Amino acid sequence: MTEDVRLNQIEDWLTTVLPEIFREQAWGEVPTGSLTAASSDASFRRYFRWAGEGRSLIVMDAPPPQEDCRPFVRVAGLLAEAGVHVPRILAQDLERGFLLLSDLGQLTYLEVINAANADDYFQAAIDALLAFQRKQPTNGSLPLYDEALLARELSLFPEWYVGRELDTAFSASQLERWQAVCRLLIDSALAQPQVLVHRDFMPRNLMLSTPNPGVLDFQDAVIGPVTYDITSLFKDAFLSWPEPLVQRWLLGYWEQARAAGIPVQAEFADFQRASDLMGVQRHLKVLGIFARIWHRDGKPRYVADSPRFLAYIRTVVARRPELADLGALLDELHAERAHP
Repeated sequence: MTEDVRLNQIEDWLTTVLPEIFREQAWGEVPTGSLTAASSDASFRRYFRWAGEGRSLIVMDAPPPQEDCRPFVRVAGLLAEAGVHVPRILAQDLERGFLLLSDLGQLTYLEVINAANADDYFQAAIDALLAFQRKQPTNGSLPLYDEALLARELSLFPEWYVGRELDTAFSASQLERWQAVCRLLIDSALAQPQVLVHRDFMPRNLMLSTPNPGVLDFQDAVIGPVTYDITSLFKDAFLSWPEPLVQRWLLGYWEQARAAGIPVQAEFADFQRASDLMGVQRHLKVLGIFARIWHRDGKPRYVADSPRFLAYIRTVVARRPELADLGALLDELHAERAHP
C-alpha cells in the first residue's frame, strides 16, 4: 500500500497547532484524538475529521499546485461578515495547503432532505442565500463571472462530453449552432443583475447545523448573475424535484429577494427566463466536468448523473423556443452515439 505522505504531514502539523488552538479557545488540554476521512470532492481536495473526547475539527487538505486555500480563506471571511454560518478557520498553512476548521456537523442536506421537510430546509437555505446576496464585496475582492469565464465553462461540453464521453465531434454546421447557443446563454448571464455568487450552492454543500444551514465549498465564489445560486439549489447534481415544485420555490425566492432589496428582475417571467438560461449554461458545464472527472481523473461516479442534467436541459428546451437548436443538437449527438 502506498504511503500517504500528505496525511503524515497533516498528523505532524496537528501535533504543533492543536495545543495552540486548545489554549486560545480555552478548551483545556488536548485529548488523544483520531483522524478519519470526512469526505473528498470532485477536485483534489480532501477533508479529515479530527475527533477526541467529544470535540471534533475538520482538516482541509488542498495540495498545491493543484489547489489554493487562499480563496477559501478570503470568501469565508466575506460570508461570515454577512452572517452566514461558515467554518471558522482555526489554523492555516497556506504554503502546504492545510486548513484547520470548525466542524459544522456530519449530515448534509442531501442526506436528510425529502418531500416532507424540503420546504423548511430550502427556506433556511434561501435565508442564507439572501444574506450573502446582500453583501457587497469591495471591488477586486472576488473575480467576476465575466464572458471569458462563462465561455471557458461552456467549452468543457464539446471538449469532454462530446469529445470524450460521446466520442464524437461537432460538424461544421453543429459548431455554428453551438456557438449561437453559447452566445445566447452568455449574453443572458451578463445582462443579469450581479451579486455575490457561491457557484455550487446545492444540498451536498449545505450542512444540517445550528444555526442552519452551515455553508461549505464556497472557494470558487465570484460576482455574477443573481439567478445562478437559486437555480443550482433546486437543479441539483444528485437530487431532482418535480418541476411545478421547483417553479413554486423559485417564485417564493423571487418574492423574498425583492422584499429584501436584492436586485432581481422586476417581472417574474423575466427572472424565470434568466434562471432557465442560467441553468442550461451550468448544466452544459457540469456535463463537461463530470466527463472530465471520469476520462481524465478516473473517477466514474459523477458521470452516472449525466442523464439528470440532460433531463434538466430538456425541460427548459421544451418551454424556450430560442433553445430549439440546442435540443436538436443534443438529439443529433446522441443519435450518432447510438448508431455510429
